[in-house]
Amino acid sequence: MTAPHFHIAIVGAGIAGASLAANLPTGQRVLLVEGEDVPGFHSTGRSAAIFSGIYGNAPVRALSRASFDFFFSPPDGFCDAPLISDRGVLFLVGGDQSASLEKMLEEPGVRGATRLVDVAEAVAMVPYLKPDSIACGLYEPDAMDLDVSLLHSAFLRQARARGVEYAGSASVSAISRLDGAWTLHTPKGDFTADVLVNAAGAWADRLAGMAGAAPRGIRPMRRTMVLADIAGDAVDHGCPMVVDIDEQFYFRPESGGLLLSPADETPVEPGDVHPEELDIAIAIDRVEAVAALTFRRVRSSWAGLRSFAPDKTPVVGFDGAVPNFFWLAGQGGYGIQTAPALGRLAAALLMGEALPQRLADHGVDARALDPNRPSLAVEGTAA
Repeated sequence: MTAPHFHIAIVGAGIAGASLAANLPTGQRVLLVEGEDVPGFHSTGRSAAIFSGIYGNAPVRALSRASFDFFFSPPDGFCDAPLISDRGVLFLVGGDQSASLEKMLEEPGVRGATRLVDVAEAVAMVPYLKPDSIACGLYEPDAMDLDVSLLHSAFLRQARARGVEYAGSASVSAISRLDGAWTLHTPKGDFTADVLVNAAGAWADRLAGMAGAAPRGIRPMRRTMVLADIAGDAVDHGCPMVVDIDEQFYFRPESGGLLLSPADETPVEPGDVHPEELDIAIAIDRVEAVAALTFRRVRSSWAGLRSFAPDKTPVVGFDGAVPNFFWLAGQGGYGIQTAPALGRLAAALLMGEALPQRLADHGVDARALDPNRPSLAVEGTAA
């Protein structure tokens, strides 16, 4: 039986693969392959996303700026509810963190997007903060909550409307190449394609190895999230998200409780990760150090995967050594807030088009994301 053939096969239906599929032109036969029963299971579906224009390094911030308008005004018919809601982010600065504050303020665009607040104003914003635990704050008023599920499902729906076919529960067990075509071997059968897109997230380097491409040093990291109930009525839903200036913790109101994280980045093997009790305890301890809150119980906890390249910049573009092998990986913790721009950029590069002017106007430079850039850990051909 002949395997179904596609122009493009995208491995991974998380936010990266979904946003690319939604941006590809009609007329291309495209397959979106997902190893899990539910797309976005390990990373996208476990994200507590917020849009912050000052989050990440310079290439990431450019992608975020280029995505900003999309979240406020998505294309007609893209979704039936707002993608964003007001939040704001208050970065806390302790007495020994002045150097961290200065370093952040030196980053391009940060001063214009934020304002310094004294202890009194910080406590007015978040009344349960302990005044003696902070020296000042840095407030980003335009930071917004993002509806991750709505965004992801809308990209998948748009992809289907453009004729993209989907294969779920189809983990790739092997990849072969013959006569210029890729063959993906999965439990749902074999699929062939002219171009293979690696949007496999935490499994990106493993998938590259199956295809004979060199790894890019993309490491999956565990990130712990906790939803806790707080005694009394101390938590005000309108409070901004609170982030340590060195990102040692963050928390925000959520579902009548408090969502918090120790902002851990623990290297792990790709798989279905779970929270460690120690990390949950660390998260609570760090929040209690700055907030006068009494934790009544942990309502739920979970962990997700954040995958980073060595320079913490996404990896997007054709492999320089393996023909028709395209990288779309390493989004780290920025994949949701950069998805509109990154999906559009990846589609343009994949189709051999020029960088869209709208992206260039916001400072997006495809060269900074190139999988063949010197800053990546390319160490020979993967086994």
